[in-house]
Amino acid sequence: MENKLQTLAHTIVDYSLDVQENEKVLIKYRGFEPNPLVKELIKELNKKHAVVVTKVLNEPEVVTLLEEGNSKESVELSAKQFEFEVENFDSFINIIYNMNDYEGKNQNKELNILFGEKTKKAAHIRTNERKWVLLNYPSNIDAFKAKMEYKEFYDYALDVMTVDYAKMAEDIKPLKELMEKTDKVRVTGKDTDITFSIKGIPAIPCVGNMNIPDGEIFTAPVKDSVNGKITYNTPSPYEGKLFHHVSLEFKDGKIIKATCDEDDNELNEIFDRDEGARYVGEFSFGLNPKIKEPIGDILFDEKIIGSIHFTPGKAYNEAPNGNESMIHWDMVLIQREEWGGGAIYFDDVLIRKNGKFVLKELEHLNYE
Repeated sequence: MENKLQTLAHTIVDYSLDVQENEKVLIKYRGFEPNPLVKELIKELNKKHAVVVTKVLNEPEVVTLLEEGNSKESVELSAKQFEFEVENFDSFINIIYNMNDYEGKNQNKELNILFGEKTKKAAHIRTNERKWVLLNYPSNIDAFKAKMEYKEFYDYALDVMTVDYAKMAEDIKPLKELMEKTDKVRVTGKDTDITFSIKGIPAIPCVGNMNIPDGEIFTAPVKDSVNGKITYNTPSPYEGKLFHHVSLEFKDGKIIKATCDEDDNELNEIFDRDEGARYVGEFSFGLNPKIKEPIGDILFDEKIIGSIHFTPGKAYNEAPNGNESMIHWDMVLIQREEWGGGAIYFDDVLIRKNGKFVLKELEHLNYE
C-alpha cells in the first residue's frame, strides 16, 4: 500500500498538477486518517521546491455546530477567506474524508445560497484558472457503502486511483474526435428517451488531471436542445441529502418536471435556486475500467464504466454552452445490461449498447 500511496502522490504532483519550482500549493484535508497520503504529497512537493501549506478542516460535528450559529457576517468572512486562497495559491489539493453523508443536511439553505453568490467570481477563477485535484481518501463509511471490508475497499480505492492515465489519454482520442463531429445525441433506456445536440461544443477528456479517480470524457448539450425524459438509476447525493431514482423531463432545454423516491419538493427547491439550475451543463461518458458499481460518492460513481452522467447546472469553461448556475449536480445513469441496459446514438448511428461501444474504432474503450 505504501508503494501505491507513493505512486498516487507522484501522479498528483508530477502528472495531474505538473507542479513547478516555487509554485504555491494548498493541501486541504479532514482529520488525521489521510496523513499517510499527505506525507507522501509533501515529500513529492519538496522535491519540486514548491511552497506548501496545509489546512486541516474541522470534523463534521464541529462544522455542524458552527453552521448552527452561522450568520451573514460569518458567511462574508468565509467568502473572504476563500477569495484569499484563490488569490494566493497556484494549485489546490483537496482530500475529502467522508464520515457521514447526512452531516450538514440541516444547513441553512439561504446562507448556502449567499455563500455561493459571494464566492461566484472566485470559484470561477479557482475552477478554470488554477490547477486543482480533488480526491477521496478511503474511509469506513465509503467501505460500508461499497459493501466491502475496510482493507478490501482501501486496496480497491488505491487501485482505482492509480490506473494508467497516460494510456487512457491515448485510448480516448477516437471518442473525442467522434463527439466533436456529432450533432444529435439520443439516449434510451428504462424510463429514458432523451435527445439533444452537442454540435460545436468541445469534448474534454478527463484522465487524471483534476479528479482522482478519473476516467471520463465530457461535453455539454446545446442549452435549449434537450427534450425528453431521463431517469437515473444510481443514488444522487446533494448537500447531505440522498435522492433515489431521480427522473427529469425536459422541454427545449429546461427541466419542466422533476421527481424522485423521496420529497419532490426538496428536489425541486434545488432546481429553483437560479435560472440555470433547470438547464444542463454537462454530458459525459464514464470510462474507468476498475469502477463498476455505485457507492453513492460522485467522484467514483461518475466514472463507472458503461455509464453516463447528465448534469443540471453550470457548464464548464472548457465545454461552454452558455449556462450559468450556482449548482453543478452530476447524476449517473448506468447502461450496462445488468443495470437495465440502454443505447446511445450519434446522428442516428448506434455507438453504444448496454454500456459497450459497438463501433470498431471505440471497442478498446470497453477494456475487456
